[in-house]
Order: sequence, then C-alpha cells, then structure tokens
Amino acid sequence: MMVNSNAQSQDAAIVLAHAETDALLQQVTEQIDLDTFDVNDAELLRSLVESLGDTRGMTRLRCAETLAEIGEAATPFLLDALGNHVNPVVRRAAGKTLTLIGDPTAVPNLIHALLNDEDTVVKGSSIGALARIGEPSVQPLLDILASTDVPESTIGHAAWALAFIGAGAKEYLYRAIASDSPVVRGAVVGAIAKVAQEEPKADLFEILVKSLTDVDVDVRCEAAAALGNLAYKPAIPNLIELLHNSDGESRRAAALSLMKVGDRSAIEPLQAALAQESEAAVQGVIKLAISQIK
Repeated sequence: MMVNSNAQSQDAAIVLAHAETDALLQQVTEQIDLDTFDVNDAELLRSLVESLGDTRGMTRLRCAETLAEIGEAATPFLLDALGNHVNPVVRRAAGKTLTLIGDPTAVPNLIHALLNDEDTVVKGSSIGALARIGEPSVQPLLDILASTDVPESTIGHAAWALAFIGAGAKEYLYRAIASDSPVVRGAVVGAIAKVAQEEPKADLFEILVKSLTDVDVDVRCEAAAALGNLAYKPAIPNLIELLHNSDGESRRAAALSLMKVGDRSAIEPLQAALAQESEAAVQGVIKLAISQIK
C-alpha cells in the first residue's frame, strides 16, 4: 500500500508541475503578444528557465522558443542554469536555448560548459551555441585546439564548430594556419575548405595547396581530402608530387584526392606511382583511382 501511495503522490506532483508550467507559458505568451512582458522581471524569467526541466519534450521546446523570443534579457538566467543547475535536462535545454538566442556574451560560459560539464549532451548543446554565435567564438575555439590537455572528443567538437562558422572565421583562419600546433592547422584546413566551398577564392585554395607540404601527416591528408572534395584541378601537379611522399598515408590521400578530382591527366602519373608503390594498401587505392578516372 505504501508503494502505491508513493507512486500516486509522485504522479500527482508531476500533474501539478505540468499544470503550473502550462499556466506560466500561457501567462508569458499573452504578455509577449500584448507587448506587456517585463524583461526585468527576474522571478518570471527564472521560473521560465526552471520550466526547461519539464518532463514533456514538446513543452521544453515551447519554453526554449519562448525564451528565445524574449532574447538576450534571458541570457543571464540561462547561463546560471547552464553552469549550476543540478538537473542535466535543464543544463542541456539551457545550452540549446542559448543557441537560439546567439548572444555573444555567453561565449565564456559556453566554453566553460564544453570543457567542464560531465554530461555529453550539455557539451554538445554548448558547442552548438558557440557555432551559432559565430565570430566571437573563434579565438576561444582555436585556443581549445591548441591545448594539450583536452579530450579528443572536445577537439573534434571545436574543429566542427570552426568549420560550421566558416566564412565568419576567415580572418582568424588566415593567421591560425601558421600555428605551431598541427591540430590547429588541421582544423583550420578543414574550416578553410568549408569557406572555399562557399567562396571559391584563389587565396583559400592557395592555403590548401600549400598545406599538402605540411610537416604533419594529418594536415597533409586533410588538405588532400579537401582539394579532392572541391575537385580543384589546379592542385593536380601538387597531388601528383604527394604521390611520392615517404609517408604511406599521404600517398594514399593523394591518390584518393586525384580520384575525386577525376581528371584523366592524372592516370599516367598514378600508373607510374603504382609501379613504384611498396605498400599493398596504397597499391589498392591507386588501382581504384586509376579505374575510377578511366
């Protein structure tokens, strides 16, 4: 009987919480529609942020959209929830709502959540918001990439965000390609490839071609992949040169890139490289490239 009683009490509490959230949302929506909402009403904003923990997904979405409509006045309350709320559901929703708002003042807190929150969804929400905010996020993201004590997953998140920002990060990328960190250079190559897709300018392709001779194998491979995906024919001589690199992964990346570019002028150099290739895995890729181009 005690178990049933407890379950009934919990159900009743959930129903009551739902009703309170629904009433709050209706109140705020009416005030917004009538242009009477007070952006200085801290208690109301705090209650609305707390409602991001509602057990109903569609209601959480409605709360987020309402807060996004309120805009930057909600940012401090969302940041407080992102950094301090015990319920990970609220922290996740706070990050997603900050994505909708796109307030640049949120960048330091979002970086902190990305680096320190134990919940992977919160990290994902934070990186989404940083990407959405754009240029103000670029330097902190580059700093993360240059760090030697962050997890691989965080590096991946930061590289993705830089690529997403794309053209908005362009001026930072021009400087960061000279970084001492190969991780930074690799991420910059990926981001520049995204920018070049949107804005096919000669200086961007020049950076990608130059990166084919980077001292780091991962950067070389990233550049080769980018040039192949962009089907940049002027890079063919440089990719042919990469076919003779001492590193097998670089030779493999060059062959794949030439295959994607798809120009028949590469067939003879690929055949010559195949005759000299000693690694079976690379031989297979070169043969595939020749057959695909033919």
